[in-house]
Amino acid sequence: MSTTRRIHLQAPDNAVLAQGMADIQREMKLPMAFPPEVEAAAAAAATNPRLPALDRTELPLLTIDPAESMDLDQAMYVEAQGEGFRVYYAIADVAAFVRPGDPVDLEANRRGETLYGADNKIPLHPKVLSEGATSLLPDQVRPALLWTIELDHAGEIAGIDVRRARVRSRAKLDYVGVQQAIDAGNADPMWAVLRRIGELRSQCEQARGGISLPLPEQEISVVDGRWTLAFRARLAVEDWNEQISLLTGMAAARLMVQAKIGLLRTLPEPESQALQRLRITARTLGIDWPATLDYPGFIRSLDPRNDRHLAMLTACTSVLRGAGYAAFNGSLPAQPMQSAIAAEYTHATAPLRRLVDRYTGEVCVALCAQQPVPDWVLAALPGLPATMQASGHRAHQYEKAVLDLAEAAALSSRVGEQFDGAIVEVAPDASKGVVMLREPAVEASVSGSSVLPLGADVKVSLVEADPVKRVTRFALA
Repeated sequence: MSTTRRIHLQAPDNAVLAQGMADIQREMKLPMAFPPEVEAAAAAAATNPRLPALDRTELPLLTIDPAESMDLDQAMYVEAQGEGFRVYYAIADVAAFVRPGDPVDLEANRRGETLYGADNKIPLHPKVLSEGATSLLPDQVRPALLWTIELDHAGEIAGIDVRRARVRSRAKLDYVGVQQAIDAGNADPMWAVLRRIGELRSQCEQARGGISLPLPEQEISVVDGRWTLAFRARLAVEDWNEQISLLTGMAAARLMVQAKIGLLRTLPEPESQALQRLRITARTLGIDWPATLDYPGFIRSLDPRNDRHLAMLTACTSVLRGAGYAAFNGSLPAQPMQSAIAAEYTHATAPLRRLVDRYTGEVCVALCAQQPVPDWVLAALPGLPATMQASGHRAHQYEKAVLDLAEAAALSSRVGEQFDGAIVEVAPDASKGVVMLREPAVEASVSGSSVLPLGADVKVSLVEADPVKRVTRFALA
């Protein structure tokens, strides 16, 4: 794991940041509080869940999330089963608390998904539900959609079932703590099973032609009032855990495709012209891309620790555009695939944070029980793609605005200084682009009097860093 690079913003900057956050929220007209009737309905629902008859509280489920998370959507237990494996994945049952058409449901349909920005979270549901009664907190009996997925010796799906059940998580774990226990050799044996499943599922992904861009994640966190901005390398246990979520989304999609009813998360195949442009970029960067090597194989050959490769990976994000949702009932969508996963896929594992997952979960429970899909789900399906597309766009805007604010605030006192970085993106006119600094963890616009050297190490001068305008600009030194 590479070292996380951080900057610390001292107290005077926090006032600027707080005002900047308020400005963003006002400009985007974001709902900063739930209406009183929604809070009241949520409080009443929290005391009166519809608990299922099936009791699976004996399963040693646990949650693994960032340490600060309280909206715990998933609890997991995996085990070896003969030559294969069995995955138990419990998903918070929001529908056990929220009824169609009630104030909480209507507000969730207006919001679409939880918005994240530094220490400020704008939740999909009131916290009395999302961080309380519906969250899979440890040592609490909770209603859940319990997925049981059988895998063969190669990690391929051999059986799928999902049904309502009462569950109880044994522990609330975090990625860093679990990874440290694994590295020290004193982790619970279940994590060795998860590792094997994660590795097998990654091999299945490669065999399908799926891809994952290993770009460093730029994050903001707030500890004791101090904002921290960092590029963070993912931990191995995060990748293994992510494979369980992807597996469940693929299993849910398989059920819906077989029954020809549901909603898929889609992404079209990259256009041939876009791939040709990427080959030109690779030549510009001096990266070998043999004609016999396909796009997924080329992605896997790149190392994000290499600046030229990092620029190449950044360029590759251009072909992962066009993601959407497709609802269907009676016939499949014309384009049902999620091309980056190289399979049919749906969102089904985060109903506390994303509206659509409640509906896909209901479809799958009904299909496994050989029961009709509820009328309230059927009525909502046609409008969900537009709702989720709009909320996804809003979430992206919010995250970008907060990052722009944090970067400008971090550098506002350093205008005129020079920094080391790498050019990771170049605009069509080649005189403008994006630079990724070595320190601090910032990506920002850069300009030059001549052609910017894509993928090259450079020194840049800070021209502007204005947290009020949320603008940071560099020029080649």
